[in-house]
This record gives sequence, structure tokens and C-alpha cells, in this order.
Amino acid sequence: MLPDYSNILVATDLTPNAVHAFKHAVMMARRNKARLHLLHVIPDVDASVRSYVSTVMGKGSLDHFEKTHEDEARSVITQRLKKFAQDELADHPEDLQRIDRILVLHGNPVAQILKAADDLNADVIIMGSHGKGPMEYTFLGSVAEKVLRKTKRPVFIIPFND
Repeated sequence: MLPDYSNILVATDLTPNAVHAFKHAVMMARRNKARLHLLHVIPDVDASVRSYVSTVMGKGSLDHFEKTHEDEARSVITQRLKKFAQDELADHPEDLQRIDRILVLHGNPVAQILKAADDLNADVIIMGSHGKGPMEYTFLGSVAEKVLRKTKRPVFIIPFND
């Protein structure tokens, strides 16, 4: 039996390649009459940076700042994703109806993408990759590679398109 992709998770980092990956996701959704879920993950601040900023701002100030501004940041990014989708689908507004929800989460990008895929019961994950060379992938890895290794769901990784 051929796979049925009716529930597609599109993980975006809002980089230029996100446009390219989004177009592939829309095409797949259109052909499968599927729903799209757009996801952006705000990554955690590196521990060393967090320590430095906490020292500069004072104990507890960073935590307070994050709590008071997290909702605002999510709202801004959600609006940006909506505008992004509207701009990209200006010639095909009917495809906007395929977007079921826009999620903005905070934390480890890999963990949040995998959790969202489980929560949404996504049939497939679509995401872009950056144009890094083999040395960077060998030593650093990437979010796309880690998602691919840790999930049992199909993952379409759209390479960087200059």
C-alpha cells in the first residue's frame, strides 16, 4: 500500500531556504489533499551565554525577562510565519486553507520537532537544510540530520537552493 500523507509537519527556521522547503511542502499537501502544520522552534540560550547574561543582568533578571517576553516573541514569530505563508501563496490563496496551525515552541529544536510530530501525529516531516560542507556535518551535525536519525517518520530534507 502506498503511503498517505494527510498530516504534514513543516519545520522552519525562517532562513532563506525555508521558502524553498515550504514550496515543496505545499506541493506535497496539494497533491495529497493534506493539512500543513508550520513549526518554528526558538532555541534555548547556550549555557555559557546564559551564565554571562545572568551575571550582567543580575540574579533572576534573565529568567524574569524571558518569562515576560516569551509570549510576545511567540506572537511576533507567529505573525511573521502567517505573513510568510500569505506572501508565498499570494498566487494560490486556496493553499492557505491547507495550513491547519502555526506552532512556535521554545527549547531544543530536535526535541521540539520530534515532540510536535508525535503530538500532531504527523505522517511526514519536511524541513530545509543548510548548504554546509561534509566537514561541518561530520563534526557538528545539524538539526535535520538529528531529526532524521531519531524519528521513525518519513523526513523530507530539502537541500539549500542558491
